[in-house]
Amino acid sequence: MAVLLSIVPGLGHIYKGHKFLGLLILFVGTPMAIGIAALTFTFTAGFGGLLLPLWWFGVMFHVYGIEDRVGPPSEDEGEQY
Repeated sequence: MAVLLSIVPGLGHIYKGHKFLGLLILFVGTPMAIGIAALTFTFTAGFGGLLLPLWWFGVMFHVYGIEDRVGPPSEDEGEQY
């Protein structure tokens, strides 16, 4: 589910409980990645446009690999019948 939410970079991190990192990616990292991709797109005859999908897949792979901070309840509920 977190990888699907990472279609918008940062939302998967927020879903997994990494709120600060998710907000940082969403509001700082993604605009910077778009700006850098736009600059390199201009100076490399279009090949710099590949940087944005690399950023996007990198964020998706990262959210897939990190551990969840949101877990099961701390107390044991016992067996349910």
